[in-house]
Amino acid sequence: MRWLLALAACLALGACKTTTTVTTSLPDVNNAGLPAPTTANDPEQARHRARIRLQLATGYFEQGQTQIALEEVNQALAADPNSVDAYSLRGLIYMRLDDPGRAEDSFRRAIVINPRDGNVRHNYAWLMCQQQRYADAQQQFAAALAAPGYAESAKTLMTQGICHLQAGQRADAERALTQAYEIDAANPVIGYNLALLLYQRGEYARAQFYIRRVNNGPVSNAESLWLGIRTERRLGNREAMNELASQLQRRYPDSREARAFEKGQFDD
Repeated sequence: MRWLLALAACLALGACKTTTTVTTSLPDVNNAGLPAPTTANDPEQARHRARIRLQLATGYFEQGQTQIALEEVNQALAADPNSVDAYSLRGLIYMRLDDPGRAEDSFRRAIVINPRDGNVRHNYAWLMCQQQRYADAQQQFAAALAAPGYAESAKTLMTQGICHLQAGQRADAERALTQAYEIDAANPVIGYNLALLLYQRGEYARAQFYIRRVNNGPVSNAESLWLGIRTERRLGNREAMNELASQLQRRYPDSREARAFEKGQFDD
């Protein structure tokens, strides 16, 4: 589903704690202004090289150049084997490469170095959720939320809620998504998944509250409009339903949702 794809991208890009802004034109790795190779007696210079390599790796990862990102992050780890951020990014790279074994190894190495890093715990939990290791995933989500100074609790609660949904744990999913919404009500992924959960449970008036906020915002898409259409239909609001349908057909005429509306397949 498109909202889940958007979530995956959000998770990946939000996981690295580097604060450097990476431009769209990255320097060549062989001419990147790196310091000269370090010696064992110069750990500070080694860490400096590792930071530069990690910045490059992050930029390549964000641009979808995964193999180059992997080469750069391995260079960062060669310079600084204790870089938690480098191991965390390497885990995300291996997740993108569909190599869960190496991804897990990277996250576990990061946790050994710093067991209280909430970002690493969060990403490790999402990997476990994708592998349907739901109990282990929830332990890692809880560890992320309990990490001192962790500032991404809304993101983790959102992801925890979606993981509960995948496991069929709807009550737990609603509790986590509601907590996430209380922290970050403007997040459309939270709002959409909360609305979908309530719609599937037949609580259409509550679903309407959340999906209307998503569709009235700047990032509505075919999927959110379609959920809005079905919700308004269930509530008998023909005018609101037709307004959303007009948007769907105008903005996404070739979408699966537009075709379903034209065929009257509201609950297929």
